[in-house]
Amino acid sequence: MSPKRQRLLLFVCCAVLVSGGVALILTNFSDHLIYFYTPSQLADKPPIAGSMLRIGGLVESGSIQPTGAQSIRFIVTDLSATLSVDYTGTLPNLFREGQGVVAQGIMQPDGTFVAHSILAKHDENYMPPEVVDALRASGRWQHEGAAP
Repeated sequence: MSPKRQRLLLFVCCAVLVSGGVALILTNFSDHLIYFYTPSQLADKPPIAGSMLRIGGLVESGSIQPTGAQSIRFIVTDLSATLSVDYTGTLPNLFREGQGVVAQGIMQPDGTFVAHSILAKHDENYMPPEVVDALRASGRWQHEGAAP
């Protein structure tokens, strides 16, 4: 076999190995993606039941209902559509009505979202209550009009 043919064969083998590796990585990556949706997007095009996804919006006022010892049901809205969410576990301290929330879980065939984790969102002005208390105690709290 000539050196030219050997180089061509080596190049083809390397190209096949690299292509296979990239295909394997991309397949694994797409299996672990978790997409983010708003209630309006879910109303327009429901995802495949049983797929892991994240939803986000505001906790609708008056929608929080305890359903068990550590279970809760609430409604997430983006002000044009709503989605019922069931969650069992400890809620974050920032979780409350009218507050932004991101829930990760699985959409059930009946249209209910079963969350496995809840993340409460806050704006850039948020400061943890412990920090506010420390600033107040030191006399350095300047933003008295805003709630912590």
